[in-house]
Amino acid sequence: MPGSVARRIELRTVSSSIAEVVPQSLCALEPHVPASSLVAEMVPPPRFDSVRFDTYNPDPDQPTQTEAVAVLSAFAAGLGGATATGAGSAKKRWFGGTKKPAAPTGPRGVYLDGGYGVGKTHLLASVWHATPAPRELKAFGTFVELTNLVGALGFQQTVQTLSGHRLLCIDEFELDDPGDTVLVSSLLRRLVEAGVALAATSNTLPGKLGEGRFASADFLREIQGLSAHFRPLRIDGDDYRHRGLPEAPAPYSDEQVTKAAYATEGASLDDFPALLAHLAKIHPSRYGALTASVSAVCLTDVAPVPDQSTALRLVVLADRLYDREIPVLASGLPFDRLFSEEMLNGGYRKKYFRAISRLTALARDAKGLVAQ
Repeated sequence: MPGSVARRIELRTVSSSIAEVVPQSLCALEPHVPASSLVAEMVPPPRFDSVRFDTYNPDPDQPTQTEAVAVLSAFAAGLGGATATGAGSAKKRWFGGTKKPAAPTGPRGVYLDGGYGVGKTHLLASVWHATPAPRELKAFGTFVELTNLVGALGFQQTVQTLSGHRLLCIDEFELDDPGDTVLVSSLLRRLVEAGVALAATSNTLPGKLGEGRFASADFLREIQGLSAHFRPLRIDGDDYRHRGLPEAPAPYSDEQVTKAAYATEGASLDDFPALLAHLAKIHPSRYGALTASVSAVCLTDVAPVPDQSTALRLVVLADRLYDREIPVLASGLPFDRLFSEEMLNGGYRKKYFRAISRLTALARDAKGLVAQ
């Protein structure tokens, strides 16, 4: 009998002795997300739903963190009287009540730059919460979610939809290819012209975005255009890149993971290679919906990611799991061995470092799922 078949029979025997619940499989789910709900769902994720400026604890040895709180608080407060000139004010202009103001001549946004673990997303979400505007006039999403929105609605419809907003917050602003750069640069230019304020986070200063990956003249020109929209705000602190990879918790056995999945209401249970294959069939914009009903993710046979495309899909899944604070329990290799040395030294290394850091944190959160 082949070893893999014997192992699955053994795991079914283990699971049959556990009477609590039957875990679901992410591989069996193919969520559908209506395009109309994409904008409505652009709010801070559950992990950052309750954060505010006064819950951010600046490091006393890092004055830029205290400065960031002051600058961003003033930025958010200053948006109270701002009115976007998009769809919401079109009728007023049509009947001559208000002239469309000239586009701002200076930066219309703030750009939070810093290492891992300094609280950039906390501060970005705090900007969203502190901006005195109705929820429907504020949008918060990752760079990937923003490009997915354009893909779902089309460029013109996205411009029309977001032009009536007072604020757009973009987390994890990392440019992966020249096409995305041109797309987002054009989108932000149109939104700034409509009076929309911008706030973004990244691990790279806007003038350095994409450096080391693409060198075409068109790409560099678009980068310069993007940089002009933002006032960079550096946030210093312990940089994850200088600490090296975080130590991942030791993986559990297949038996322990399976028992935990059957004992945890709302948990999912999947073989890691099968889940990676399934992710290729689902658009990354639906990864949040994929995990919406899951309380914990249990994975067996965690192994190195085979290629870059698969790795980038896993990064998006890790982000959505982290946003939703869903613990991850796994057997196989530890998460700090997911990506090859070539990947960790390549142009997407920051994404992979972030994925390892976040999956490691979620693995620590999952310790309580295993019976001691």
